[in-house]
Amino acid sequence: MAAAPVLPASPAPTPEPAPLSQGARIINTFIAPSKTFTDLRRSASWWAPFLLATIISCALVYVAGQKIGFAKIVENQMQSQPKAEARYEKLTPEQREQQIKWTGISYYVIIPVFTLIIWLVVAALQFATFKFGTNADISYSRSLAVVAYGGLPLVIKALLAIVSVLAGASADGFSMQNPVATNPGYLLNPADGVFLYSLASALDAFMIWTLVLTAIGFTYAGKIKSMTAYVVVFAWWAVLTLAGAAIAAAFS
Repeated sequence: MAAAPVLPASPAPTPEPAPLSQGARIINTFIAPSKTFTDLRRSASWWAPFLLATIISCALVYVAGQKIGFAKIVENQMQSQPKAEARYEKLTPEQREQQIKWTGISYYVIIPVFTLIIWLVVAALQFATFKFGTNADISYSRSLAVVAYGGLPLVIKALLAIVSVLAGASADGFSMQNPVATNPGYLLNPADGVFLYSLASALDAFMIWTLVLTAIGFTYAGKIKSMTAYVVVFAWWAVLTLAGAAIAAAFS
C-alpha cells in the first residue's frame, strides 16, 4: 500500500511587531526610526511630539524672557524689520511697554500654534503629492504623524537654545526665530537682506535632520520608494523656503 504523500509544512506566520508606546516612538525616532514610522501604520496618533514640542518651546520662551528680557528681544526683532521699527519708534513709552508685555505673552501661544499650522500644511501638501502623484498607501492622518515625529530634531535645537541662554549667550542679536548657531543665517544681519537671511537660516543642520527623518517616515509609513520620498520632501521644503523668504522680504 502506497504511503500517503507528505505535504510540505506551511511557513509560520510572520509575527506582528509589538506596538510601541508614545515614549518608545519618540526615542526610536532618533535611534531606530524605521520602528517608529512602521508603527504609524498601526496608529497615526501624533499628540506626543506636539506636546513635547509645546513644552520645550514654552520653556525656551520663559528662559529667554528671564535671562535676556522681552524688551531686548523685541528691540533685536525691530532692528531686522525697518518698517516695523519705524512704527515702533513712533509709540509712546507706555505703548512700547504694553507691546513688549503682549509680545512676551504671545510667544507662548504663537509658537505652538504656528508649529501646528506648519505641520497641517506640510502634511497636506505631501499627502496630496504621494497619494495622487504616486498612488501611495498613505492617509492624511498618517502623513501628519510622519511630519510630527520627523520634526523632533527641532525640539533638540530648542533644548540647545535653552542651554545656550542659561550659559550666558549674548543678548545682542538674540532671536527667538534663530536662537542658536546651527545655520549660516545666524552669522548674518537680517537688516542687510531679509531674503538672503531667510534662505541661509533655512539651511539649518536640525532642519536637514528633520527632512531626512520625514523622508524615512514616508518610506516606511506609506511604503513609498526611498528616492521618491526624499525628492518630494526636499522639493516641498525648497518651495516653501523660497516662498517664506520672499514674503519675509516683502513685509520687512
